[in-house]
Amino acid sequence: MTSPLVHISGRAIGLGHRPYIVAEMSGNHNGDIQRAFALIDAAKAAGADAVKLQTYTADTITIDHDGPEFRIEGGLWDGRRLYELYQEAHTPWDWHPQLFAHAKAIGIDIFSSPFDPTAVTFLEDLQAPAFKIASFELVDIPLIEQCARTGKPLIMSTGLASKTEIAEAVAAAKGAGNGGVILLHCTSAYPAPMEDMNLRTLQRLAAENDVVVGLSDHSMGVTASVAAVALGAAFIEKHFTLARADGGVDSDFSLEPHELARLVSECRDAWSALGSESFDETPSEIVNRDHRRSLYVVHDVKAGEAITEANVRSIRPGYGLPPKYLPEVMGRTARRDIARGTPLDWDLMS
Repeated sequence: MTSPLVHISGRAIGLGHRPYIVAEMSGNHNGDIQRAFALIDAAKAAGADAVKLQTYTADTITIDHDGPEFRIEGGLWDGRRLYELYQEAHTPWDWHPQLFAHAKAIGIDIFSSPFDPTAVTFLEDLQAPAFKIASFELVDIPLIEQCARTGKPLIMSTGLASKTEIAEAVAAAKGAGNGGVILLHCTSAYPAPMEDMNLRTLQRLAAENDVVVGLSDHSMGVTASVAAVALGAAFIEKHFTLARADGGVDSDFSLEPHELARLVSECRDAWSALGSESFDETPSEIVNRDHRRSLYVVHDVKAGEAITEANVRSIRPGYGLPPKYLPEVMGRTARRDIARGTPLDWDLMS
């Protein structure tokens, strides 16, 4: 069975293709469109394939309510009301056309996570090349189906989801559209502890759902993303900011530009290192082929003298007989004088 592939802006994503790296802007623009432009520029300079936005308003993602269930308990945003957090973090919709145009002008993909039907329509008008379903929206089957019906690729994060909920989301996406599905393993903690990343899940996600898999990485640093690539992740999403010291709703677990560049480099190196299953010599190994061990004469041997452990040993380099023949050559006699440092060969013995 062939491995699934998904295409975003003509770029193939899947096994056999270098990982697609997405720089998640989220709310790290800090309410400043010039900073948003600078973030897009920084993502391009770091080598990322795409920048991702989030398309919502406080009123499309929640309601203005003071009830306890509308207040966050624990974690990075402890005590904050959902409505006021989303007011701070959202990317104004009137910025979107400018941000999309800027990304196109400098040659980096840009797409977004819609959080309600109006956002899907809005992003379609902007010709977004893909849609991302956030972890908390994976249970919103009507939203998934609306995105899939556009025929665009659908990237879906699985944080907090059960196997049943993941299967339902994939079935909904595949049933409503043919743009392809990318499932991102995700730990919905901010930041996510390494011991909770459970990256081995990637291979199960791929096998059970027949989709391209990747990682939405909320851990600190780049280690988890690099490890995920080694386990088959073809898509990596990571939050980034210009400087954590500048603050912002997501800055604490976001990469700075130099770290994003390292993420891109190390993920691509990890993918290159995977190579293919092979026991053949590689081009880089050929130069060292003759430095392996082999049988050499280590003391002068006179014609008719016996080959013994005293005058023949397994040493480097590798121009003599393979060491496995040492027992077989013991006791044979030299056909002629053999000088110390001569590689042993069959025609030297009788």
